Order: sequence, then structure tokens, then C-alpha cells
Amino acid sequence: MRLRSLRALFLACVLALAWSTTTTAVAAVSATPSAPSLGSNVYVFDPSMAQSQIQAIVNSVAAQQVFNEFGTQRYALLFKPGTYGTKDNPLSFQVGYYTTVAGLGQSPGDVVINGEIEVLNSKCAGTGPDFGCIGLTNFWRSLSNLTLNVTRSSNTVYVPKPVDGETAGCANSNELWAVSQAAPMRRVAINDGLLFLFDYCAPKQYTSGGFIADSRFSVGVINGTQQQFFSRNSNLGFWSNPVWNQVFMGDTGAPAQGFPNPPYTTLATSPVTREAPYLFVDAAGGYDVFVPALQHNTTGPSWASGPTPGTSISIDHFFVATPADSGATINAQLHRGQNLILTPGVYNLEQPLEVTRPDTIVLGLGMATLIPQHGAPAMNVHSDNGVLISGVIFDAGPHGSKVLLEVGSGHEPKSESTASDPSGLYDVFFRVGGAQAGQVDTALIVNSNNAILDDIWAWRADHGNGVGWTTNTSDTGVIVNGDDVTANGLFVEHFQKYEVIWNGNGGTDVFFQNEMPYDVPNQDAWMEAPGVDGYAAFKVGSSVTSFHGYGMGSYSFFNQGKDIFAERAFEVPDSLPAGSLHDLLTIFLDVVNGKGGILHVVNETGASSTAANADKVVPVVSYP
Repeated sequence: MRLRSLRALFLACVLALAWSTTTTAVAAVSATPSAPSLGSNVYVFDPSMAQSQIQAIVNSVAAQQVFNEFGTQRYALLFKPGTYGTKDNPLSFQVGYYTTVAGLGQSPGDVVINGEIEVLNSKCAGTGPDFGCIGLTNFWRSLSNLTLNVTRSSNTVYVPKPVDGETAGCANSNELWAVSQAAPMRRVAINDGLLFLFDYCAPKQYTSGGFIADSRFSVGVINGTQQQFFSRNSNLGFWSNPVWNQVFMGDTGAPAQGFPNPPYTTLATSPVTREAPYLFVDAAGGYDVFVPALQHNTTGPSWASGPTPGTSISIDHFFVATPADSGATINAQLHRGQNLILTPGVYNLEQPLEVTRPDTIVLGLGMATLIPQHGAPAMNVHSDNGVLISGVIFDAGPHGSKVLLEVGSGHEPKSESTASDPSGLYDVFFRVGGAQAGQVDTALIVNSNNAILDDIWAWRADHGNGVGWTTNTSDTGVIVNGDDVTANGLFVEHFQKYEVIWNGNGGTDVFFQNEMPYDVPNQDAWMEAPGVDGYAAFKVGSSVTSFHGYGMGSYSFFNQGKDIFAERAFEVPDSLPAGSLHDLLTIFLDVVNGKGGILHVVNETGASSTAANADKVVPVVSYP
């Protein structure tokens, strides 16, 4: 992501904060051993622990991870049921890269933290009036399943201290969650303060998120500089403002439909949802994984009127893997019928993980990362029924794979056979390059009918290690072949041909965010067909007869100094029923460094987005 020219929201900061620059090495701090063992990078906190000990641990993790964008370290911070922090001594800390923070209660109210859990601006650049601090690369972290009573104190110490340019003390003035892609918030209740989706403690403050689900905010949400954001099944209180593409589904307190002015897309209910599975501690002190039930036509959080519907599975039915385990070892456990917990770390797989049993649960902790080492996939899901994968990063390996994750056999006889027990992907992220050079033809292929994709980010890296047009090569981010597939929150960026190809009938995508590849070397290298410049970001297959899309945006920033054009952002059959697509947009980014643009929004409809109308939404409200 790059710094965009937005009209930043300015807020005054009035609190003073005494900062400490002292950090503690993670290895120097010990926590109560977790039982069962969840690996050395999982910290399980108990209310009986001294708060000073908890604070030292979370600070030490933050000190290592806040700026560790492409590191190999991974952490999960888990809180057993109870209350942490007080009004006079709040528990406050930052959440850095590859860090997941979660309560271990069955419901969000079982774990209460008095304090702040924050993501701040991570990078500053520019001088004079061009100086700004951004959260555009605040990826790969999460917050879930707890209640946060926003508690401010001038005694709070943040580790590490905010980047240069942040106003001292400002970060302690509200709950700041300045995230971009792959940083979900689920099953969170926030009381006694606003949730700010950006960090206003320095100039400009740009962010590019984001995903919220199944949450409740007693006061409200300040969108601020978030370019786009997706929220579903949450009680928002209120939502402050749009920028380019803010999409709401099944929320209470959401703004009214207004696209394109204001650019709100609002669906009153969520037609099909199944919340993400999660780890919790039961009343007897045992560890279980809760598997939420499939629900239809819902509004608000699943736990608003009582416990989330669903079933529990004892951790005894899970193989708890560590990065030291080989693919063969993990597969042996999967073939025995075990579910799988991937503890934090990077798994260099000598063979694909093979999921064959229906209703298998794969639960990642601490952004567990799978990397295929020999040109094979990282994981194959052979069953079409009820396989749920949550909290995993799939990273392309050095030898080139056809696909990183393939879901479903593609031989399901009827769509109805999985309608009552669909497979689902939750907070599943794909990366090609950035941490290291990697290649893959397609990041994700979905063959199963009725599958639910809930917060997917597929990213061909535009910065980091192993990045270049002929280095981190990848044609397509996501291919959907299954019928009646639902995508809620789909982010796909920088792939070299079609970013998304949707071949299944009856599909629905609610929210789509895309940036076309930055690094196209010349127009001849990027042609869909003779005489057709570039590739559409989202292509619906020519044989598809039914598809619905809502709140879908594609942006261009061609930065090689040459005019590169895409004929269109969205390519669909004109034979689709009238009004199948709602609230489409394109945007040209960065008039100083960008060239070319997108000539049409969908097929031959919609105006161009070029330097002549930079940073302006070019809309199509309905198509065909």
C-alpha cells in the first residue's frame, strides 16, 4: 500500500502520557505454563497473575513485533475468563505483526480488560507539509472474543514508544485500531469510549482496512481515514464518515444506503453466516473449540441475546501441531480423524497437508504460516462438507506451486448437499513475496458449493523481499468454481492477470477491495487479448447466469513511469439479470507517481479513472 492523497480527519489530542523507552526481551519473561501445551509462543494469562507480570509479557511481545513486518516470529496472547486491569491501573498494550489477542471465554463478556489494546501508526515519511504517519501496512494481527472497557490513564506506558512524529500522550486518549488488511476484529465488545479505526496522533494518518464482525460498540466507530472498510453483524452505535467504499451487512447502527454520495453500501441482514471457530476454556477448566452454527438472515452479533449457537469439541480431538512437526506427521494425525490446531510459527512443509474428513476444523493461533517447499500446494481440502479453516497465512514457496490452498473436490453432485453444512474460510490470508521470493499460479481455488469466505486477503507483495514483476510471479488471487459460494469481505491485490475469476453460479460477494499490480513494466506485458489493455480485477465467467456483488472497488497505481491502462475493472456477462451488481467503483491513486488508469468500471460502462480525476470515486450504481 502507498500513501494516498486523502482529506485527513483532524482531531485534537489533550491527554499527556509519560513514555518509557525500556523494552524487555520476550525470552526474559515467563508466563504460567499453559495446559495443554500450545507451544512456546502462546501466552495464557490468568486473572490471578500479577498485572505487572502480564504487562511485562505483552510489552515484550509488542517491542519485538510492532515493526517486525516480515519476521518469522509469531505470538498468541490468550486471556482466561476474568477481569484484567483497573481504573487506576489499566492494562494497555500494542498489538504488532503476527500477534493474535483473544479471550478464552465462551462469550465476549467472560473476559474483561480495563485498558486499551491498540494498533498505532507504524511508518512516517516526508518533510514539512508532506510529513505524515501511516498505518497502510499494519497487516497480520487480530483481536477477538473479549470485552474492552476503554480506560485511560496518564500512567500508562506503551512499548515500544510510538514512531517519531506521534504526539506524546495522544495515543492514550481513545481506543485506536489503525489497521489495514488482514487485521480482523471479531466478537469484541468495546465500552466507555469510541473505537477509532485510525491513529490521529500525527499528520495524515492514512489506513486501508479492514474487517469487523460479530462485535458491539457501546459508543460508536470513527472511520476517519479508512479508505474502505467492511463490517457485518455488529452493533456499531454509530459510524462517523465514509471515504471511498464503506460496506455494512447485518449491522445495527450502520449508516443508511447512500452510494455513491456518500459511498455507503448497506444491507439490512446477512443472508448466510457461520462465525469463525474459536478456542475457549469451559466451566471445568478444560480447553475446547467452539464451532458456531450456520445462520440465515441475521442482524447484529450472534451473542447479543445469549450464547452463540453451536457445538463444542474437546481439545482432545485436536492434534496440536508445532512448526517442528513435518507435513507427514501432521497428515498422519489428520488421517486418524483428528482436527488440527496450528500453534504460532512458520511451517515449512515438505508435503501438502491433506484434509479428507468432513467437518474437520483447522485453527491457527498467532497467524501460523504455511509455506510449501517443493512446488506442491500447502493444503488440499478433499471434502466438500463442513471443513472450517481459521487464522492461517498461506505463503508462496520458492519453487512455484499451482495453488496454495484448494478447497473441495469439484465433484459434488448437487449444491444442496452442502447447503446445511458448508465449508468456510475465516481470516485466511495469502501472500506471494514480501517475506521471501515466492511463486504460485493461483493462491486460492474454491471448488466446494456453498462455501463461505469470511475475510480473505490475497496479496502479491508490492514491497518487501523477493518483489518484482518476474520475481514474485502469480497470475490470480482467487478462483471460485463452486456454486452458491458467499464471500463476505474479499481483498485481492496486485496479481498479474485476473485477480479474481468467479466461475460458479449463484455466488455472492459483499465487499471487494483491489489494487491492480503496481509494477507492470509495459502495456505489451499486460494484455487480456489483442486490442484489450490489461486485465479486469474481477471476472465473472462467461457461462455464469447468476451472481450478485455489492460494494466492489478497484484502484490503479501503475508506478513504472509509463502509461499502463486496464480496459475495465469488472468483466461480467451482459446476460446477468438486471441489477446483479451494486455499487461498483474505480479510483486512480497518487497523481504524482501514478500513470495510466482504468478506462471503464464494468465492461464498457462507467467513466475513466486517470490522473485527470485522481483520488475520486468513479461509480456505477447498478449493472447491468
